[in-house]
Amino acid sequence: MKLKTISVVLLSWLAVPAWAADRADLEGTQILGSRELPKVLYIVPWKRPLPAELVGRPASSLLDEVLSPIDRDVFERQVRYHSVLQGRPDAGSGPNKDLLSGEKR
Repeated sequence: MKLKTISVVLLSWLAVPAWAADRADLEGTQILGSRELPKVLYIVPWKRPLPAELVGRPASSLLDEVLSPIDRDVFERQVRYHSVLQGRPDAGSGPNKDLLSGEKR
């Protein structure tokens, strides 16, 4: 009985430093922890960005292409071609329907 009591006390005494370790050091990084504080994550950049990386949108973006104005004749021609490929009878409903049939205006 005495041996069991001594071994329990000794093992609990050895485990105390493991419970108290809330700090880890990794190559200059210091991580501190506390169980009473709320769990919050702050991500901080570790170096300053280059001036070239601070530029806003790229010079040519897909958004500019989508929002750019379109040519009416080109759009109507694309709609007619799509209608013909889909087999719809209303392929030539626009003012430039003669372009599809090969006639000139």
